Amino acid sequence: MVHDASRSSSPGVFIGGPSARVRAALWEEVQRYAGMGRALLVDKTYNEQRFAFETHDHKWRPIDHEGVTLIHRPSDRVAPRPPSRQGWSKASKRRRFGSR
Repeated sequence: MVHDASRSSSPGVFIGGPSARVRAALWEEVQRYAGMGRALLVDKTYNEQRFAFETHDHKWRPIDHEGVTLIHRPSDRVAPRPPSRQGWSKASKRRRFGSR
């Protein structure tokens, strides 16, 4: 698949099996031309998973978890605040109105 980045600003997926030297040169080009964009490289390697990750300006980070590489995706959501308690508590209602 050939993708001309100058014609569109949409992301592309590139699949191939270049040599290590060519892959390193391509990755340098990707990082240079990505600018403020993000890039993710998945490469075959001789580990248990048979692949490894490299990232460029990406919030998702590869992490090692007991020998297995996982992608950590940080949460963009803000932790929800507990609902505010308004009104009378059950104990204060019992004191005020008696237990019924």
